[in-house]
Amino acid sequence: MTTLKLTAVGTSTGVVIPKDMLARLNVAKGDTLYATETPDGGYRLTPYDPDFAAKMDKADDIMRRYRNTLHVLAK
Repeated sequence: MTTLKLTAVGTSTGVVIPKDMLARLNVAKGDTLYATETPDGGYRLTPYDPDFAAKMDKADDIMRRYRNTLHVLAK
């Protein structure tokens, strides 16, 4: 378990994320992290946009169903 320290950033509050944790998330300064609420009331931090992932799942489904049509249109 990693302990994160809250710190004042102007009139807001920020969190300091250790270098090894940033490396495991594959993010750096200026990147965006997404916080999604978990069923147990906690939060999950991820560099992947869950809305984008849902849209890509839908696009994959459409491409799978209309594979032959898309293949003809690509010619």
